Amino acid sequence: MGIFHRVLVVWIMVSVFVHESSNVEGRTHFHKKQKNKSSNKDEGSPVSDPPTDSPVSDPSPSPVFPPPVPSDPSPNPDDPGTSSSEPCVFDVTSFGAVGDGETDDTPAFMEAWKAACAVESGIVLAPADHEFMMTSTIFSGPCKPGLVFQIDGVLMPPNGPDCWPKSDSRKQWLVFYRLDQMTFTGSGTIEGNGGDWWELPCKPHRGPNGSTLPGPCDSPALIRFFMSSNLVVSSLRIQNSPQFHMKFDGCEGVLIEKLSISSPKLSPNTDGIHVENTKSVGIYDSQIANGDDCISIGRGCSDVNIEGVTCGPSHGISIGSLGVQNSQACVSNITARNVFIKDSDNGVRIKTWQGGTGSVSGISFENIQMENVRNCIIIDQYYCLSKACRNQTSAVYLTDVSYRNIKGTYDVRSPPIHFACSDTVACTNITMSEVELLPAEGELVDDPFCWNAYGNQETLTIPPITCLQDGMPESLKERTTSYRC
Repeated sequence: MGIFHRVLVVWIMVSVFVHESSNVEGRTHFHKKQKNKSSNKDEGSPVSDPPTDSPVSDPSPSPVFPPPVPSDPSPNPDDPGTSSSEPCVFDVTSFGAVGDGETDDTPAFMEAWKAACAVESGIVLAPADHEFMMTSTIFSGPCKPGLVFQIDGVLMPPNGPDCWPKSDSRKQWLVFYRLDQMTFTGSGTIEGNGGDWWELPCKPHRGPNGSTLPGPCDSPALIRFFMSSNLVVSSLRIQNSPQFHMKFDGCEGVLIEKLSISSPKLSPNTDGIHVENTKSVGIYDSQIANGDDCISIGRGCSDVNIEGVTCGPSHGISIGSLGVQNSQACVSNITARNVFIKDSDNGVRIKTWQGGTGSVSGISFENIQMENVRNCIIIDQYYCLSKACRNQTSAVYLTDVSYRNIKGTYDVRSPPIHFACSDTVACTNITMSEVELLPAEGELVDDPFCWNAYGNQETLTIPPITCLQDGMPESLKERTTSYRC
């Protein structure tokens, strides 16, 4: 009986030991199956189950699984390979967008925006092969950094003023407000449906017998960025806006590149890109054809760089208009280089109203090619939209403006160089170098116009410009600092 008792005790102990060994092997298997943060899905990974024939009584400690292997991510947290996060894509069709060009998809876009706004590097996606219609909308921040609004299909507003909801603003369509580190991009098209807006009788020459009728004439800007920073706008096609195609107001740190902006030559007030109260802007490698300024730079702008842009037909690249209704305007450090302007009413232009204050300084136009352009180089300090503007003595002060390597052909209906500076506040330090402008057809117009314009010619110009005065006018020698911003 004692022998039987001892055998029974031994049998129970062996059973318990085997059971515990089985649990250890199960735990090892669980650790191996933890999700690997590496993006490599190598089926031949050297991490494997422990051999099943290992003696369970081995007193050596069990290894920690998985052991370090070359395919594992580095334990260094600064190594980008340790990150497994991927951008979260919020497809608007998953939020109920139909994309048939008629259904109002605004609620779906707003829901997708809220979801993307709440995560880092979120993407609002309007997919290809759809036409999405939205009413006037404000996309507000702040949002998590890295937000992307990606248009791969077609996005458009209601078709004309008759279809515009009465409760919606008629001054703007899409507004992006209080955002930081946002990208607006895609392979798609933003269609403005501007045709019916352009034909309103209050538009220039659209009334009976070519008249312009009085009355409210609000038309929406297509896209507006307001009080935002560190923005990227790229690769989109934007066309047929009711008014301005794209506006930036109160922004800082803007990169615009590889855009195609287009509307008909006679579409009124359809500026391509307008910046105002905005600093540190780069506009690169884009094509713009429209019915107004290709790029317009308003008050409060500084450090704007334009390069590799093709304009035309258009009204060229404009600084202004500035100083309207006796306001102050401060613009500085604006550069346009390696630009091609064709079939346009103006080339490079600075325009100010009488009665304004402030200054425009540090302006450089360089390596500009013109083709059949009226008013290739123009400063107009008597800008007025009617004949009712009265003469005023104060003016925005223009200084340090350079024109270098400006070449091409001009439309002979206007002189290619026109400097109309204020009677009381002269333009100063205008520099001309390698300016060669020839008539696109007809005879050479050899009478550039200057009024109260001071500067110097580093090289002879074509046509010759003899009206630019040397030095500094006596009236400004001791007062230039009072005009600067």
